[in-house]
Amino acid sequence: MATEQSVNIILVEDDDGHAVLVEKNLRRAGLVNGFQRLRDGQEALDYFFGGDLARADLQQLVVLLDVNMPRVNGVEVLRRMKQEAAIAAIPVIMLTTTDDPREIAHCYEVGCNVYITKPVEYDDFIEAVRRLGFFLQVVKLPTPGVVSRESGSR
Repeated sequence: MATEQSVNIILVEDDDGHAVLVEKNLRRAGLVNGFQRLRDGQEALDYFFGGDLARADLQQLVVLLDVNMPRVNGVEVLRRMKQEAAIAAIPVIMLTTTDDPREIAHCYEVGCNVYITKPVEYDDFIEAVRRLGFFLQVVKLPTPGVVSRESGSR
């Protein structure tokens, strides 16, 4: 299906076993999307804020973000992504081993799109990735810089 092929998945996960399990389950579910793994929060910040990504590349991403990682945790990565207009619209699925309601509420307050407990809820996880990928195909999100210029030209 073309919808699933044009959205790239970025997995930010420090645990090698969890990273393999996530990718394996995505592939098993039939997703053939581009897939890239970043090994911790700092690597994610370098990726998103390093300036090497083209704006068009940013429009077709779904980020799977582990909460508990060394150097920079997932909530901090999420917070910084949602504060930066150029990447704020990228859908983010938070992945964690805890179901603490305070942590879940905090992640939604910061701006995550979906919060999933790993590794037991893979059916929900696969469905969330599919829905966010489909959402990106159906709804064209405005480019933040374009919106600012258009609204300022009235």
